[in-house]
Amino acid sequence: EQTCRALCNITYGVDALRDARKQAAADAGALLRIVDAMRAHSTSALVQEQACCALISIIAGTGAQSDARAQAAVVALPQIIDAMRVHSNNAAMQGWACRALCSITAGTDAKGRARRRAAAKA
Repeated sequence: EQTCRALCNITYGVDALRDARKQAAADAGALLRIVDAMRAHSTSALVQEQACCALISIIAGTGAQSDARAQAAVVALPQIIDAMRVHSNNAAMQGWACRALCSITAGTDAKGRARRRAAAKA
């Protein structure tokens, strides 16, 4: 939980270095580590919330790098859907999961459409 929260905090912001922090986290494998945390702690709604927050924060942005991070985050789709099933009565977790799904599936190009299809299949 704390690691996902830290990733969320590190990659959030409106300062000039925000995008560099997001890309550094993605390049360091943060997206896969988030998915690992979601798998390892599937019964913890708090871990799932913080993981979704971290995904959202790392993906957020505009341009090719943000699109590439969203594409890389497709690996998280099954875990997000699983978290929504396991924690179906937790409104906060559901909200974070929905925002994460929106972040991953955003985009009007072919890759964005492919991410939406992947989410529908998850």
